[in-house]
Amino acid sequence: MSDELKGAILQRDKQTYAIVPRMPLGLVTPDMLERVANVAKKYNIPIIKITSAQRLALVGIKPESVDEIWRELGMDVGPAIEICVHYVQACPGTAVCRFGIQDSLDLGGRLEKLFVGTALPAKAKIGISGCPFNCGEGMVKDFGAFGKKAGWTVTFGGNSGGRPRIGDVIAEDIGTEEVIELARRCFDYYRENSKGKERTARFIERIGIEEFKKAVLK
Repeated sequence: MSDELKGAILQRDKQTYAIVPRMPLGLVTPDMLERVANVAKKYNIPIIKITSAQRLALVGIKPESVDEIWRELGMDVGPAIEICVHYVQACPGTAVCRFGIQDSLDLGGRLEKLFVGTALPAKAKIGISGCPFNCGEGMVKDFGAFGKKAGWTVTFGGNSGGRPRIGDVIAEDIGTEEVIELARRCFDYYRENSKGKERTARFIERIGIEEFKKAVLK
C-alpha cells in the first residue's frame, strides 16, 4: 500500500491504484452502492470487482483521485494486503437461509468488530457459517466456525491458497460467547508463538494441533 495514498494498492501498470472499501460480512445498502456507482462514473474507474472477501474493489484509479474518492465514499478501508486480520466472511445463517441453524451474521459481525485490522505475524481470515454446509468457508480460513443444533464447531489453521489446508476442529458444541473468547485465545497464542510471516496453517503444521489445543482450550 502506498505510504502517501490512503488504502491505495499499486496495480500491475505501476501507474494506477485499487482501493477496497470495508463492507463487513458483504452486507451493503442502496446508499453504499449508489456512492460506489457515483464515484465510478465521476472518476472513470474502469473495473469494479467483487472479491473473495465479499467486498467491492475499485480498480484503475489515478493517484490524484484516490483521496477525493475516499472522501466521497465515506467508507473505511478494508484491509487487503496488510499483515492483520483481513475480513470475516459469513453466510446469511438464520437471518434468511432455510438451512440456517445458528446466527452467523451476529457472530460474524461481532468478530468483524473485534478482530479486523488486528495486527498478526501474517494475514488471517475468518469464516462463519450458520450450518454444517459451511458456505462461509471456515474450514479453509485461519479461524472458522459453523453452527449445529448443539452449538458452534470451531476450526483453526485452514488455508485456501497455494498450499491449501483444511483447518483442525478444536472445539464443538459451544456458545457464541465461548467462540469469541476462543478466537481471542487462538490469535493471542498464534501472535506470541509463531515465526514472522508464518500463516496459521504452517504454524499448526509446525507445532502440532494437540500442542495448540492444550494452550488455548482452558
